[in-house]
Amino acid sequence: MQPRYREWQSHDGIALSATFWKPRQPTGIDVLCLPGLSRNTRDFAPLAGYLTGCGHRVIAMDYRGRGRSGRHPDWRTYSIECEAKDIDAGLAALSLGRLAVVGTSRGGLHGMLLAWRAPERVGGLVLNDIGPEISRAGLKRISGEIGGRMRAANWQEAAERLHGALASQFPRVDAEGWLRLARQLYVETEDGIQLDYDARLANTLGVIDEETELPDLWPVFDAIARVPMLAIRGAHSDILSVETFSRMKERSPDLERHTIADEGHAPLLWDAETQVVITRFLSHLR
Repeated sequence: MQPRYREWQSHDGIALSATFWKPRQPTGIDVLCLPGLSRNTRDFAPLAGYLTGCGHRVIAMDYRGRGRSGRHPDWRTYSIECEAKDIDAGLAALSLGRLAVVGTSRGGLHGMLLAWRAPERVGGLVLNDIGPEISRAGLKRISGEIGGRMRAANWQEAAERLHGALASQFPRVDAEGWLRLARQLYVETEDGIQLDYDARLANTLGVIDEETELPDLWPVFDAIARVPMLAIRGAHSDILSVETFSRMKERSPDLERHTIADEGHAPLLWDAETQVVITRFLSHLR
């Protein structure tokens, strides 16, 4: 089923966009998908195709500065705080009620924060390769990559760049898969093929070193322990460590967990096994 798009205004006048996939017969809880730092709603199209077949309406939001949403003249508004306001405004403008959240990386942080500040809205939470503690090595890698080499001469070059940067984390992705991923991350514009986000996002990370203070969301994670949660980890992830993944289970015994072999950060959610795991988790939510 073809997606539809809807817009709303941010508190500071930016046009924001959401993508909707609607099932033929809605029978399950609505699912809100929130992407990673520099990613966009196209990341969720494969999962949405499966979930709509199981009766779920899927809504994915593009943050300001990414995908179909507008770019802001002040890069400092590309913050967790402003994005949270945008999400809340979107939930109201789009008349969304209680739902499940699937959050990839930064989207998972937003999912935890939404469940913390508005527990009545969140019936369940899927954390895709993110937890209350972020590994420094992975964040340092991302800070060194984001905002660089934004344009590619053609789709093949875009795919080859992704392969060069991510092959060690995704060893089983083939040539066709890298092209598929390129079409999720890049967009064709009048100026050529380029990554689908504002390059100034790099400014929000700055330089990550051993002195950089990293966010600690353990208090938030503990506060939302009653929310049903499924945590997904890529076996090669350098963002969600094995130790943090284990601590999450220790501190929230009801937490469901799923590891994806041969994938790193962030898992693609393309594979049937993971889609079934997510759907089974959602089937128990109200």
